[in-house]
Amino acid sequence: MRKIIQRALELKLPPRTSAFLWGPRRVGKSFWIRQSFPDAALIDLLKSDVFQEYASRPALLRERFAGKRGVVVIDEVQKVPALLDEVHWLIENTRLSFLLSGSSARKLRRGHANLLAGRARRRQLVPFIRREVGEFDLERAMTTGFLPPHFFSREPSEELRAYVGDYLREEIAAEALVQNLPAFSEFLRVAALTSSELINYTNVARETGVSAKVVRTYFDILEDTYLGFRIPPWRRAKQRRLIETEKFYLFDVGVANHLARRTPRLGSPDFGKSFEHYVLMELRGYQVYRQPDLEIAFWRTAAGQEVDFVLGDMRVAIEVKAGKRVHDGDLRGLRTLAEESRVRRRLVVCLEDEPRRLSDGIEVVPWRQFLERLWDGDLGV
Repeated sequence: MRKIIQRALELKLPPRTSAFLWGPRRVGKSFWIRQSFPDAALIDLLKSDVFQEYASRPALLRERFAGKRGVVVIDEVQKVPALLDEVHWLIENTRLSFLLSGSSARKLRRGHANLLAGRARRRQLVPFIRREVGEFDLERAMTTGFLPPHFFSREPSEELRAYVGDYLREEIAAEALVQNLPAFSEFLRVAALTSSELINYTNVARETGVSAKVVRTYFDILEDTYLGFRIPPWRRAKQRRLIETEKFYLFDVGVANHLARRTPRLGSPDFGKSFEHYVLMELRGYQVYRQPDLEIAFWRTAAGQEVDFVLGDMRVAIEVKAGKRVHDGDLRGLRTLAEESRVRRRLVVCLEDEPRRLSDGIEVVPWRQFLERLWDGDLGV
C-alpha cells in the first residue's frame, strides 16, 4: 500500500476565485485535486467521451453549470481551448470557481486561447521534494527520480520506459507539436546527456539531425510542457567577462538518467552530475511553492571559473559537491566570485556528515541540513 503524501503545494480557492494548475504528466495533479477538492465537479478531458462532448459543443459548460455554485475542475484543459471562453463568462456571471489543470500551455498560447486575463491564479506542481517523502536512498533516487509512481515503484525502469513512450505518443504525437518523431526522440536523448551543461544548439542539432532553429523549438516544447527549464547565467559582472549562454535541465533527474541511459553510482561523475540536478530540483520546488520571484542563476567566467547556483541578487551562492569530503580545490569558484561581487552567503552542499564553517566564511553543509534550512526559510533569500 502506497504512502499517502501531503504535498507541499497549497492552493485555496475562495468563492469566485479561480486558478490554473500546471505540471507534467504523472506529477500527481489529478490525485492532489481529488484530495484537495473532493466535492468539486470534475470534467476529465482525458476521457474520450467527455473530450468529444465538450470539443464539439463548448457551450455545454455554460448550459450545465450556469445555475450552480462551488468549484469546477477541468482536467487537461489544453485539449479544448475553446472552453476557456465559457470559463471566462462563468467567472464573470456566476458564483462558480474553476481549477483548470494541464500539462501543456503551448497549445493554448499558440492558439491565442483565452487565458482569463488575470482572473485565475497560476500554480504549478513539481516532482516530490524531500519534505514530502522523508528519508530515502539517495543513490536509488538518482535512478528512480521523484515522480510519484516512479519513486515508489519496485520496477522504476519499467515505469520510466512507459513514461517516455507515453509522453512521445500523448503529448507530442497527439498534439502534433512536432512532425519528425524519430528526430525528437533522439533530441530527448541528447538533451538528457547534456542536461546541466551550457546549451549548444549547433552541437545538439548535429547530433539530432535537424537544424539549430528546429532544436530551439524542441527546447521550447520541453519548457511549454513542463518537462524542462532553462537556467540563465548571472550577467552583472564588474570585472570579469562572463558566459552569456543558458543551461538546460530536464524536470526530473530520473527521467534525465533514463533517457541518457545512465545508472549513477556514488563516487562516479554521473552521480555528481545527478546530485547537482537533484539539488536544483529542490531549489525549483522552493521557488514554485514558496517564492515565485526568486531568481535562480549560475555564475561562470569565460576562463571557466564557475558556481553552480546563485540565488536572488547575489544573496546566496551554492556549489554542489558529491564527495564525502570537500577539498580546497572545490572552493575555487566561490572564492573567485567573492572577489567579483559581494555575496551574503557562500555554501557548499555535499555528502559530509557534519556542517562546518571555514575561515573565509564559506559554509560546508550536508545536503539534508541544507534542505532543512532551505524549506525553513533560513537561507536568507
